[in-house]
Amino acid sequence: MSRAAEQLDRLMAIVQTLRSEAGCPWDRAQDIRSMRPFLIEEAYEVLEQMDSIAEGGPLAPLCEELGDLLFQIVFHAQIGHEQGAFAMADVVQSICDKIELRHPHVFAGRKIQEGDDVDGWWVKLKAEERRRKTGNSGSVLDGVPREAPALQRAERLTEKASRVRFDWTRVEDVRAKVDEELAELDEAIRGGDRVRIQEELGDTLFALANLGRWLHAPPEDALRGTIGRFVERFSFIEKRLQERGREPSESSLEEMDALWNEAKLALKSKT
Repeated sequence: MSRAAEQLDRLMAIVQTLRSEAGCPWDRAQDIRSMRPFLIEEAYEVLEQMDSIAEGGPLAPLCEELGDLLFQIVFHAQIGHEQGAFAMADVVQSICDKIELRHPHVFAGRKIQEGDDVDGWWVKLKAEERRRKTGNSGSVLDGVPREAPALQRAERLTEKASRVRFDWTRVEDVRAKVDEELAELDEAIRGGDRVRIQEELGDTLFALANLGRWLHAPPEDALRGTIGRFVERFSFIEKRLQERGREPSESSLEEMDALWNEAKLALKSKT
């Protein structure tokens, strides 16, 4: 048995013990819905570590966060096992089967030739999967979770549509679409209709998400990076004001704006 298999068996045994009569009352009381926020939280903590690595941080802390996420998967598999629906082995087999079926050029000897429509091929494979599961091929857009962050969902939906050539052909056209949507947003703002303003703002954000996809700059990551910089710079302003014996509410916009520019220079010099 490999070390990975040995440790996975150990984790499965730990979770089984936690859920047993001799285990932890809190763990025994949990179900699929009550564990949902913890699964989401652990996934975001993995993303946080990935962001840290992208900014030059160490790789090692990602190991612990991946372990926390794996615990959630094993815990849900244990609940499935207790209800007679599936077990951890079924979870692993399911993803193994799916990956092999989606990569026949790797696992089934099918060769990719120059000029092959790989995206079209992938769409057909996914449609065949859906047909086996549900009896119909469904939509090209299936598979993007409705509860995913909106910018990420917009990027993935446009990417899926692009696989059947529902897409622009030049990045210049994608960028022009942003200008078009901004003009319509400006018009809505002048009109003062709050419903239309929200719709046009949504269209603008969708166009920007699509532009991010074209530029290979994932919009969710881009906005998360901007938020991080905003928090860092605003914290710099608060610290400087505290050194002067004041709070932001006691300071003028001009003073805080000057400190913002100082923060940009100070924090840029660290990178």
